[in-house]
Amino acid sequence: MTDHRATESRSIQLQGFGGTDVLKLQTIDIPAPATGEVQLKQTAIGFNFIDIYQRAGKYPLPLPTGLGHEAAGIVEMVGSGVTDFRVGDHVVYMNAGVGAYCSRRNVPAEKLARIPDGIDDETAVAVFFKAMTAQYLVRKTFPVKKENIVVVHAAAGGVGQILSGWAKALGAIVIGTAGSVEKCGIAINAGCDHAVNYSEEDWVDQVIKASDGRKADVVYDSVGKNTFLGSLDCTAKFGMVVLYGAASGPAPSIDPELLNKKGCLFLTRPSVFPHNADPATFRENAAEVFDAMQRGYFKASVAARVALEDVADAHTLAESRKSAGSIIIVP
Repeated sequence: MTDHRATESRSIQLQGFGGTDVLKLQTIDIPAPATGEVQLKQTAIGFNFIDIYQRAGKYPLPLPTGLGHEAAGIVEMVGSGVTDFRVGDHVVYMNAGVGAYCSRRNVPAEKLARIPDGIDDETAVAVFFKAMTAQYLVRKTFPVKKENIVVVHAAAGGVGQILSGWAKALGAIVIGTAGSVEKCGIAINAGCDHAVNYSEEDWVDQVIKASDGRKADVVYDSVGKNTFLGSLDCTAKFGMVVLYGAASGPAPSIDPELLNKKGCLFLTRPSVFPHNADPATFRENAAEVFDAMQRGYFKASVAARVALEDVADAHTLAESRKSAGSIIIVP
């Protein structure tokens, strides 16, 4: 149970959309947690590229608005009806609505997953949203099996590194792509058997050559515009192209007949939230993520730690495309 006093939270608030100058730090009052909620003292906040799209207005939000989708923290207060968590528990969330860029927050208990012993809050939040994305990709959308040929675009990115390592742990032959020689090296370190620079014109031929002429059973494409048509050419007959992002812009529209001509391909556009809409399923998936991490299938790769008041720097770094790995915001 809890009292009814309001507490202060340092929070990033947007009054409009645009560049990083719209990210304004304010101190706001938050009420005691309502029935079914807990109040968190947040210890680490996750950064994701969708934050940039929402800040810029590409994915408009009702204004004024907070920003951010995931954070880790310590339970400070517990609302009535909450039996799963106690004061002092370390928890993480990724789907409680926008507003994670803050120091304290009320969150529905059903949106929380417990962080296991042995994993600290910053490590948890560095991987959580990204690993939950990798989890549904390799376990649900296309269940990766031993000897599958798997292509991972943007393999040096936050999701890409986790996806590559997890697919490799499942026994796949993993070919990563990235936009520079340096990032190709990061992809290899993340678990890729081969890495190809997709900024080179013949990258499709290089991908196929890397697997001794075998095309991919599945291509995981988060780049979109710059890679999508090439992804179709990398995919084996009856294989699957999984388009789950658009870092370079939206993928071009195609005539469905093209999938037939390319080899009766399957094309899907999944996302993480529907896979975790049910609270019980969400916690099962989260447990699998943390188990995979503790087994060493992947590790946290932190590109930068940025204070909440300097959150604009996190956006600038991400938009530069020069970072490899996760960005953590510290309240």
